[in-house]
Amino acid sequence: MKVEYFPDTDTVLLTFSEREVVDARDLNENVLVELDRDGGVVAITIEHANEQMNVREFTYQLKVA
Repeated sequence: MKVEYFPDTDTVLLTFSEREVVDARDLNENVLVELDRDGGVVAITIEHANEQMNVREFTYQLKVA
């Protein structure tokens, strides 16, 4: 997974795989989900990210059972 923030457009891009995107769906006016041929999520784009999250802080935590 790759997380990118583009300050010039205030956009967050979450990329989950490098599979080919065959469909894209708007969840709302600020969130776009891109899907592969099997319906798996390839990427999520979040516009106006500062209004929806704290883009200055990012935490990743792996929970192992």
